[in-house]
Amino acid sequence: MTPEPMVFVVDDDPAVTEAIEELVKLIGLKVRAYHSAGDFLKEYQRNGPACLVLDVRMPGISGLELQKRLAATGDSIPVIIVTGHGDIRMAVDAMKGGAHEFIEKPFRAQDLCDSIQKAVQSDQDTWERCRQREEAQRRIEQLTSAEREVMEMVFAGKTNRSIAAELGLSLRAVEDRRARMMKKLGIESRAELVQVVSDANSHSFVTPAK
Repeated sequence: MTPEPMVFVVDDDPAVTEAIEELVKLIGLKVRAYHSAGDFLKEYQRNGPACLVLDVRMPGISGLELQKRLAATGDSIPVIIVTGHGDIRMAVDAMKGGAHEFIEKPFRAQDLCDSIQKAVQSDQDTWERCRQREEAQRRIEQLTSAEREVMEMVFAGKTNRSIAAELGLSLRAVEDRRARMMKKLGIESRAELVQVVSDANSHSFVTPAK
């Protein structure tokens, strides 16, 4: 089950953070606000889908610098830049850095709410794909080397008879391995097998036969 989303807000203006907190609560999302990038970094821990609403010009670490630091750690949290000092170059830098959106103050409440909901939905989709990949990898890891060998050949579109001939096994032996493999993976068809392997995102597998 995907954890409940969290919206982080970092802005050195208390009036702005308070206004954004109220907006986020109105759309039914959890929110946590900070008045500096330093305070945010001291406490920041992401355990589920989220987005970051971020001011640009702040004492100490700027918003763009914070965005770069998060990106450098591999954190893909969607960032919405909200600033009263926007210009074209700043917007370009923010978007190049992976910002989800760039909004200038004063902003329309509905525009910010829409941006937050889109960013959170995007991150929820990412978390769900990660969950599916991890679950698929976990199931595949349960297979013995012999079962995995049969799995790869079935995935490639080979029949039980061709697998038996290629491995020098009886047809019954291949059928038994295939049955055990599918039971461990919790599937009943090759189509489901293709989905599990695709979810696992393992580049060691060949492209499935048409």
